[in-house]
Formats: sequence, structure tokens, C-alpha cells
Amino acid sequence: MKLRFSPLSPFVRKVRAVAIETGQHDKIELVPTVTADPAAKLWEHNPLIKIPALVLDNGDSLYDSIVICEYLDSLHNGPKMFPASGQARWTTLRRHALANGVMEAALLRRYESLRPQNLQSADWDATQKSKVDHGLAALEQEVAGFGDLIDIGTLSTAIMLDYLNFRFAREDWASRFPQLAAWHKVISRRPSLATTVPKE
Repeated sequence: MKLRFSPLSPFVRKVRAVAIETGQHDKIELVPTVTADPAAKLWEHNPLIKIPALVLDNGDSLYDSIVICEYLDSLHNGPKMFPASGQARWTTLRRHALANGVMEAALLRRYESLRPQNLQSADWDATQKSKVDHGLAALEQEVAGFGDLIDIGTLSTAIMLDYLNFRFAREDWASRFPQLAAWHKVISRRPSLATTVPKE
């Protein structure tokens, strides 16, 4: 399989972390892709011209990150990243949705900061930051129940927090959400996270 990727994308990192957790990272070839480069022809594997996109051995492709992660989870017999049914499944998917939504809001803030200064909107940034802060507050209330659980919800939460550290370190989320910070420090030792930390 081939993964169209950028090493700085938190959504790509989610796929890479699941591949490591499920013992499949050696079966995936990483294909560096610049989404804005027409020569990359990313639309051949994702018509939305977004990463990640996973090209299967038969030439078909899968996108976006949550679809790819669940596909990878279907290919192994170890502990599942996606519980099959019941309350555990819905709790895991809800946690994923929350972490993913915070990542999306943070990414929109990042994009806004890259626009020419005279075109940037302080109101837009404040709206997205509010989503981030409310999401972190909700996770702070819930993190005591995470324990040692490793699934798509907890992995996505850890990756989202690393993205905030990477792009918004000066805002110091950890000092405002100490329980979440303590949990993050522990889970970050896992090889799937420790070996995929984004670096400029």
C-alpha cells in the first residue's frame, strides 16, 4: 500500500500511528505529497486533493483519515482501534470526533495565520480558538476515564495535543488543563506517537 502524506499533517499522523499500533507500518510506503503541486496529481487518489490518501495494492484508494484508519483496523487480529459495537464504540467515535474537530479548528487557525496580514480576520481566529478551548475543556472533564485505553479516540486526542504544542506552543494549553497534560505526558511515550512527532 502507498500513503500519500506530509510529515506535518496531524491527520496523516493519525494513520501512521494506527499503522504502527496494528503492526502494519512496514506494509505501507510513504509517498511525500505537496497538495498544492499540480505535478503531484493527488486528485488521482483523492478528488478533494487532500491528504492522507491510501492507495491499495489493487489501485483503488481510500480517504480521509478516519476511513483509512478503520480499514487498517480491519486487516489485523490484535486489539482493535475501533470497538465493534455497543457503548464502547460510540464513546470511542465521539472522542475521535471531538479530537478531530479541535484539530480542524486549529488547522484553520494555522491557515489564517499564513494569509497576508491585511487579509487576516481576528474574529475568524477567535471563533476557531473558542472551538479549541471548549474541546479541551470537555476533554479535561473526561480524561480521568481514559486510563491506559488505546483506541482511535485516545490516539487522536494525543495527536491533537501534539499539534497544539507544535503550532500554538505559546498558548500553553497544558497549564490550563493539567489532567489532560498529565495523561498526554504518559501516552506520548508509546512508539506510535514518539516516533511520529512532527518536526519542522
